[in-house]
Amino acid sequence: MTLTTRTNGSLFTKIQNKIATIEFGHPASNSFPSELLARLANEFKLLATNDEVAVIILKSEGERAFCAGASFDELVAIDNLEDGKAFFSGFANVINAMRSCNKLVIGRIQGKTVGGGVGLAAACDYALATEAAAIKLSELTIGIGPFVIAPAVERKVGVSGLAELTLDATSWKNAYWAKEKGLYAKVFDTITELDKEVEILSEKIAQYNPDALLEMKKALWKGTDHWDALLIERAETSGKLVLSDFTKNALAKFKK
Repeated sequence: MTLTTRTNGSLFTKIQNKIATIEFGHPASNSFPSELLARLANEFKLLATNDEVAVIILKSEGERAFCAGASFDELVAIDNLEDGKAFFSGFANVINAMRSCNKLVIGRIQGKTVGGGVGLAAACDYALATEAAAIKLSELTIGIGPFVIAPAVERKVGVSGLAELTLDATSWKNAYWAKEKGLYAKVFDTITELDKEVEILSEKIAQYNPDALLEMKKALWKGTDHWDALLIERAETSGKLVLSDFTKNALAKFKK
């Protein structure tokens, strides 16, 4: 498999037998520059109106990391509140697009995922993973927090799970921890087994009554209508924190 070398990443969608597969990629461990996040949010909005699509699979390139979160280079470059809010709104817009998309979203999580990538996995309606799919929320180590993705993560793993992930910010939680907490539905030994299960599940869902699937989607996301405003408010909080001396110093150390 050829991995993308594009600095702004890649995003491809394939539609077959009412199953849409979105595949994103970036040379930096499938991280997301702002442009790629905007493209992903827009893709979910487009697929929501496509009558030829019954279910969506979200996956990333390669066999290693699922997603390393937002672009580190863009994070380091933020020097004003407006840019900070815009940067952190990237994942907010994707999560809200996934939430409001009227098609069920299956996450195919093949490897490690960090920060915003954990938010993506949590925003899937059903996530399947390999045992290599460990997760980490390391934001507190650089003086910010996972405020934008926290509602999505808490919805799956609960307040105690969110506290464990965020406060123990230097530790990886393995895929079985994530399954036990409810982030992953099933964990497989290999990517081959994962892909087989994703295929079987998506084919089954694609044959179900679309009206029933739509009502199920609404039921799963009941009580989240305020997220359009909430996640943008959280983006502003992160945008303020990223300008702090603590964060600037921490980022400078990481950059070295």
